[in-house]
Amino acid sequence: MTAIRLLIIATLLSYPPAPAQTAPSLDYGFFKERVQPILLKKRPGHARCVTCHEHGSPPLEPLAPGASGWNEDQSRKNFAIWKLFVVPGNPVKSSFLRHPLAESAGGDRFHAGGKHWKSQSDPEWQTLAAWVRGQSAGGKQDGGERK
Repeated sequence: MTAIRLLIIATLLSYPPAPAQTAPSLDYGFFKERVQPILLKKRPGHARCVTCHEHGSPPLEPLAPGASGWNEDQSRKNFAIWKLFVVPGNPVKSSFLRHPLAESAGGDRFHAGGKHWKSQSDPEWQTLAAWVRGQSAGGKQDGGERK
């Protein structure tokens, strides 16, 4: 594991966990099928999320040369890291959704990759929010973390 990943995990482990009984589970299938494509998408005027986050924090697994997506092992590693940057059940408190959101729409001041979404009603932002709220790949709310 790289030093940056260990630092991220150590920092996050120092925070008390959210109460398990009130927070929905994050669904791996939804992350793999619906969230990861957003992280790969090209947007005019912006770098793809994967471009910066292959080497940044939080990290995404590097794409293999010529690959258009991640393999199963890489997807599971992405899920394991990125779920640490959300508050299950609360998209607006999740840095994963706040950083790339315009400040005027509830985002925070800084995201090195720019502001990808001008509004919380943006379909991509809504997809990310659905994952944080516990949407499952099968469409059910609070589908549980699937491995």
